[in-house]
Amino acid sequence: MHSSLRRALTATTVTAATTGLLLLGAGTASAHVRVVPDTTSAGGYAKLTFNVPNEEAKAETSKIEVALPTATPFTSVSVRPIEGWTAKLTTTTLPRSVVVDGTTVTKAVTSVTWTADDAAHRIGADEYQSFALSVGKLPAEGTAVTLPTTQTYTNGHVVTWNQQAQGDTEPDKPAPAFTTTATADDHHGAAAATSAAGGAADAEAASVTTATSPAAGWGLGLGAAGFVLGAAALAVALLTRRHARPAAVRASAGKEAGR
Repeated sequence: MHSSLRRALTATTVTAATTGLLLLGAGTASAHVRVVPDTTSAGGYAKLTFNVPNEEAKAETSKIEVALPTATPFTSVSVRPIEGWTAKLTTTTLPRSVVVDGTTVTKAVTSVTWTADDAAHRIGADEYQSFALSVGKLPAEGTAVTLPTTQTYTNGHVVTWNQQAQGDTEPDKPAPAFTTTATADDHHGAAAATSAAGGAADAEAASVTTATSPAAGWGLGLGAAGFVLGAAALAVALLTRRHARPAAVRASAGKEAGR
């Protein structure tokens, strides 16, 4: 094999391998804690589903704590039971009183904590768990509801998902959040608002499936890496054919000369 072909083969292989590793890294890095509301209509009640992936290779997630708003508190909070996990609702005095539907609210549930009962129910490597709350009433249209979440691992590592997005750039540890929309009984475009909210929820649910599921991230990375390696193989084949053809031509010319 000519030295130029060997150099091309080496360069192509290195490029393909590097690209594949980068793609795999990007797939796993996209796994974040997310919240998916089943509705965002102001003044209504919503089911909030938190999808929590385990991002540690050698540790398990044993506790999740979600902080609830204090400036726009929920007057109703309930937890969906999960087998193997114990939930605790913490009620505290608000920093300042808030009027909700004509009633002055001074205390509210400000955090919910889920703790695994035993090792069998912890979130392991390449796994995720969903935790759900029913909350209400949602604040006025256009309110950003931010729900900082703390994730505790069995090795003592604690990850706080509380960073705010700046423009179109997502931070490393984004806080789960959503923005409320028009009330369901708003006669000025209520149907359109409901449709938009449903579409947004569906889109968010889809993004959660791919972003928070480690298996989905690996699948995307492997697929892309396979494409790159396939392209590399094609390039090598073309280079081999290019160098083989002159040799075949020279052999044919030699036979003609010998006749």
